[in-house]
Formats: sequence, C-alpha cells, structure tokens
Amino acid sequence: MLHLFAGLDLNTGLLLILALLFVLFYEAINGFHDTANAVATVIYTRAMRSQLAVVMAGIFNFFGVLLGGLSVAYAIVHLLPTDLLLNVGSAHGLAMVFSMLLAAIIWNLGTWYFGLPASSSHTLIGAIIGIGLTNALLTGTSVVDALNIPKMIGIFTSLIVSPIIGLVVAGGLVFILRRYWSGNKKRRRIHMTPAEREKLDGKKKPPFWTRIALIVSAIGVSYSHGANDGQKGIGLIMLVLIGVAPAGFVVNMNASGYDITRTRDAVNHLEQYYQQHASSLKQVIEMSPPALPTPEQVPSGPHEFHCDAARALPAIHLAQGLLNNLPSYDALNVEQRSQLRRLLMCISDTAEKAARLPDTPSEDKRFLTKLKGDLLNTVEYAPVWIIVAVALALSLGTMVGWRRVATTIGEKIGKKGMTYAQGMSAQMTAAVSIGVASYTGMPVSTTHILSSSVAGTMLVDGGGVQGRTIKNILLAWVFTLPISIVLSGSLYWLALKLI
Repeated sequence: MLHLFAGLDLNTGLLLILALLFVLFYEAINGFHDTANAVATVIYTRAMRSQLAVVMAGIFNFFGVLLGGLSVAYAIVHLLPTDLLLNVGSAHGLAMVFSMLLAAIIWNLGTWYFGLPASSSHTLIGAIIGIGLTNALLTGTSVVDALNIPKMIGIFTSLIVSPIIGLVVAGGLVFILRRYWSGNKKRRRIHMTPAEREKLDGKKKPPFWTRIALIVSAIGVSYSHGANDGQKGIGLIMLVLIGVAPAGFVVNMNASGYDITRTRDAVNHLEQYYQQHASSLKQVIEMSPPALPTPEQVPSGPHEFHCDAARALPAIHLAQGLLNNLPSYDALNVEQRSQLRRLLMCISDTAEKAARLPDTPSEDKRFLTKLKGDLLNTVEYAPVWIIVAVALALSLGTMVGWRRVATTIGEKIGKKGMTYAQGMSAQMTAAVSIGVASYTGMPVSTTHILSSSVAGTMLVDGGGVQGRTIKNILLAWVFTLPISIVLSGSLYWLALKLI
C-alpha cells in the first residue's frame, strides 16, 4: 500500500496523514452527532436502556458502512469537478482539504454543543461548495465550472425533499395505526406513552411485540445511517487522496487485468452503440451546452481535454489509445492516469445522458447503465482499509456525546410524550427513506429526516409540536448551508494567503 504514496515529500506526507485523521475525527463527530437519531426513540419509549441502545447503534453503524456500497461516496466526490481535483498542486489540495474539514467540524461541534439536530450532510456539502466557489473567484474561472451543477441540483433536491417525505409518511403511518390498530384494549396500548403504560399497567417497558418493532426499526435507522453517512466519510477520504496523492489514487492501482479489460470492452461497446444509434448521440449533443474549444480542436495533452457531449467520440478514441494492450495501470505515468480518469468520467456522463433520453428503449437503458458501471469500475472505488477506518470512526463516535441531541428529539419536539406508535412510525420512515437514498446514491440528512418524522407524528397524533424547538431546528436547517459555505471559503482563502 505504501507504494501508492510514492513521490510525496515528507512534509506533504505528514500533512496528508493529518488530513486523513481530520476526516476520521469528522466521522467520529458525525457518529455522536447523529447517533441520537437512532437511539432517541428507543430510549424515550423505554424499549432499550440507553447504554445498550448506543452500543447497538455503534455496531450497526459499523456494518452499514461496510456493506453500504460507494454510490453516495462518489456523489460527494463528484460534487467538485474532476479538473479542479486534478489541476491543483499538493499545497493547494491540502489547503482545500483542511479548510473544508475545519469548516464542517466547527459547525458540527457548535450545533451539537447547543443540542441542535443540525445536518452533518448539509454542513459537508456546504463546505465543499464553499471551496469550489472560492477557487473560482480566486482563479477568475466561471462559477458554473467551479461545481458539478447537475450533481449539486440532485443533492439539493434530495436534501430538501427527504424531510418533507419523512413528515408526511410518518404522520400517515401514525394516522393509519390510530384508525386501524386501536379497536381493543390490547391494541390501544401501542398509542400509550411510557408514563401512561406505567400508570395503567404498572409496567415500565413497552408490550413485547411493540418493543421488538421499536428495536428492529432503531437497528434499521442505525444501519441506514452507517450506509449513507459512512459513505460520505469514504468520499471525503477519496477527495483527499485524489487531490493530494493522485499518482496512487486517481485510478485503482490494484485493478486486475480483468478489471482493465472490462473497462476497455465497455469503451469499445459504447463506440459501437453510438455508431449504430447516431441519433441518440446527436440528441445528447443538442441538449448539452457547448464548451470551448470546439470538437475539432481536441488536444492530446493530459490537462487540456474539456468534456462535453460533442467530444464523446474523441474521448472514446483517446481512452482506447490509453487502454489498448494495457496490462496494469502501473504502465501509465501519472499524467496518463489523470487523463484516463477524465476521459472515463466524460464517456460515462454521456452514456448516462443517452440512457435517460425518453425514446431510448428499456433494453438499451439497461445496456448503457451496465456499460457505465463497467466504465467507472476502476475509477469509483475505495480501498478496504479506508472503508474499515471510516466504519470504526463512525461506530466508536456513537459511544459518546449522544445525549444532547437525543434530549431534543425525545423531549422537545412534541408537546406531549412520545407514544410507542409515534416512535415506530418515525423510525420506520427514517430507516426506509435513508436506505432508499443510500441505494440510489443520494446523500440525505439522517437528522432532518428523523426530526421531521417525529414532528409529523406529533402533528397528527400528539397534540402539536413545541414551536421554539421547531424554530431552532428550522433556523439550523436554513443557516447550515450558507454558514458552512462562507466558513470553508474564508478558511480556504486564508490558507492560500499563508502558503
């Protein structure tokens, strides 16, 4: 593994290690900042003791990271354009990384200290946007080129829509339970608060099957949180490594000959597809804004290729030249590896647009989607040691600091105590919503989904919400993005002045 860091001087190497530790520290903060979302309902419904609930959350966060895949991780990586990652020097790359991480850590710690269920996802994404915008202002480049705008729009949409879905779905579940699961005394127990059950039945714990449902749904929230937020940590580390040590991480240097052949075959098959479906490529080109230089001016230098749909075929030909008879990525120099990454990203982006055309047959959509996966097989990756390190940081972080935010969720959102039905509905909604988002590659906020789900259950069945708490949560939701943008941008500007 150490050969992947070859070529870095001692100071850069030490700063890189420090940057990786910062990422793991951020993930640990994320752990205890967001653990409350998984344990608050089981603690406040007395389904589990707090110590046991926190350990359970840590274990399933760990497995969520290990088994969650990488789609969300690379949604984070691709928020910054590939050219920005690869064109900065190591000093600027480190300034970028530390500014981004410090901004995210400062805001996360601040909101945790005041017990606000603010979003770690909002914070991280805002910090990344701040870096891109500041870099554009300092270099005089276009703001449009500073960020991956389509990816950013998709992420913003998921962050805005997911809490609304949580509010509506969780409220709907409680409504259904209240209407169809309260016909007799036994069923009505699900709508009790722990205090009401203790007063009526003399028992502190929920009914057996209700308790099982609460625990299982809490496990689902923990696992889904690990799968989604853990991937953000993986994406952060890959951002660091690609920006600071591109020689070893811009492509998967451990890729086998089979993996490379698979990528080369995908490039060749895509060329054949465009030859047979020229109209599809023409539609994609017409839908895409042109970039300079024109396709006829495509240069051969590794840092000079600008991707747009009009260059899909030239990009394919350049990639074929690099991949032809290539036994290993070690055979390419650093500039060629960076060039290959750009080309494969460009080709896959055009293939995705072709698959989304309304008149593309479903069979062709599946074919193009498979080709995209093969194209990115050696680009969108993460070494096992990174996945394990993030899983450990996130799970260990869950063991401390959870109480502040848990108190807000369990006691300060609703005007009345949380019933078993409300706890189950909120947790089931959060677990499924976050799980679906992780599967589809969309980074969402565990905090906002669960908080809005709890609020939805209280509005439908709990006699309303506490206006002050909801106001504070909304203010944190509104201000997290702009504050993290300004904070990371200012830190980046200051770091560049000091270099």
